[in-house]
Amino acid sequence: MAKKITDKVTWVGKVDWELKSFHGNELSTGHGSSYNSYLLRDGGKTVLIDTVWGPYDKEFVSRLKEEVDLSSIDFIVMNHNESDHSGALPELMREIPSTPIYCTKKGEAIIRGHYHQDWNFVNVKTGDKLELASGSLTFIEATMLHWPDTMFTYWSGDGGILFSNDGFGQHLASESLYDEDVDRDILFREAEKYYANILSTYSPMAARKVKEILGMNLPLRLICPSHGVIWKKEPSAIVEKYLLWSDSYKEDQVTIVYDTMWQSTRKMAQAIAEGLREASPSTTVKLMNASRDDKNDILTEVFHSRAVLVGSPTINFGVSYAISGILEMMHGMRLKGKKAAAFGSYGWSGEAVKMMSESLSGAGFEVVDEGLRLTWVPDGEALESCVEWGRQFAGKL
Repeated sequence: MAKKITDKVTWVGKVDWELKSFHGNELSTGHGSSYNSYLLRDGGKTVLIDTVWGPYDKEFVSRLKEEVDLSSIDFIVMNHNESDHSGALPELMREIPSTPIYCTKKGEAIIRGHYHQDWNFVNVKTGDKLELASGSLTFIEATMLHWPDTMFTYWSGDGGILFSNDGFGQHLASESLYDEDVDRDILFREAEKYYANILSTYSPMAARKVKEILGMNLPLRLICPSHGVIWKKEPSAIVEKYLLWSDSYKEDQVTIVYDTMWQSTRKMAQAIAEGLREASPSTTVKLMNASRDDKNDILTEVFHSRAVLVGSPTINFGVSYAISGILEMMHGMRLKGKKAAAFGSYGWSGEAVKMMSESLSGAGFEVVDEGLRLTWVPDGEALESCVEWGRQFAGKL
């Protein structure tokens, strides 16, 4: 059902408890998510900000009718037009086909590309305003956060509300609308996972946009994203996190990501971790199996780390399927300021370590070691060499 946020703003979105993967199967969403749409009514004018994902289009329009006469909607604002935000537009526009849709020029192109309709588009750019009785909506282009069409919309009424679409969002389903009512550790973990897996590629743009908004000195009572909960208790907390995450972020952590066939590479990984902990007790060391652990959780740990070690056996003159995929996803993150090295076991050829090192370098990591290779199953002496290699790697951080 619809939920009042302020006297003038009502949440009219959809909570999706069952969502377990997003962007096809590219992103895990173990805590579900929401598709947040907002209705703003002020001085006899009504604005709808964003819609919901296509599978819920009929439900969305039906519930919207319970809250407002659709013919009274004067403006539709589409901050971003990926289908999880714009999917209900066709169903809605069948009811109110002439209602103007405010979006960026690229937003119009994307809507046309998705739905092939000649609706009443009004293109806006940064600084353009839609004046209402007690305040104004100001549009702020946020290109590549995370699509070319993205914009934020700032409402000057009600103490200041930023409708930030994907910015500051999380995939987190909750009966409550607000950050103050959910577990803070889970909330920030999901916010970081969202940033690492969706927005980190565009960190330079994120940093510039957050600084631009801060430079506008706008009163900010609420940040209302399009996924997850609304930032009410302390909106500045997530803004500060974005400034941190977008600036070559790293904590004192080393993540060891490995795959293994007959446990040899796993044994190497564990021995390397032992050496790291001995040499640098204050450093957090995490081991993750690329074949078993969630790929997006792995990438979040990599994002969180100052360094990463990647291990794979040599399989058919190459790298394991799971490690190849993780390396490709790391490449897409465009991380900066992180160190790396590769390791692995092999039987008779041993190309994997060199291939992983080259891939890590191509992904933007500083590869600080030529890598560690061991043949067959490591014995006690070989495992001690792994411990020593871990110690030496700690000295290069």
